[in-house]
Parts: sequence; C-alpha cells; structure tokens
Amino acid sequence: MGNWRDRAACRLGDPDLFFPIGTTGPATLQTQRAKAVCERCRVREQCLEWALETGQPVGIWGGTTESERRALRRRSSVRQQR
Repeated sequence: MGNWRDRAACRLGDPDLFFPIGTTGPATLQTQRAKAVCERCRVREQCLEWALETGQPVGIWGGTTESERRALRRRSSVRQQR
C-alpha cells in the first residue's frame, strides 16, 4: 500500500503552511488553514501517530499543534503510570 505520506492530503501543498511562526495573529489563520487540510486527510491518524512517536517539536501534524501534541503525550504518560 506504500508509505502513508504518499496518501497525505498535504503532499502536494506548500509545506510552509504546516509550520506557522508563532501562535497569534497571522499564525492563527495559518494554523486553521493547515488543520483544514488535515481534516480531509485519509491518513491523519497515521500522521499524528508518527509525530507522537518521533517527538515532532514543531509544525502541524495529524491536525494537531505542538502544544496539543504535548498535552496528548502528558495524558498518555499519566495513563501509563496508573
């Protein structure tokens, strides 16, 4: 079936869209636009899983921001400690 990236909705778009600078002003709109691409992506879950596994520190991956992924990792860590 090939690499999940070959089926990603973002593969032909501008990669800069997925790496907004900052979290306010124009970056907010850019983040929303990137997440809209992720919303229609068939491999969004694989993308997010990869980003979490590899600890991607920047960018929009699987429809999540850096802070959203940090929160997911924290929740996962808490569950594993129980």
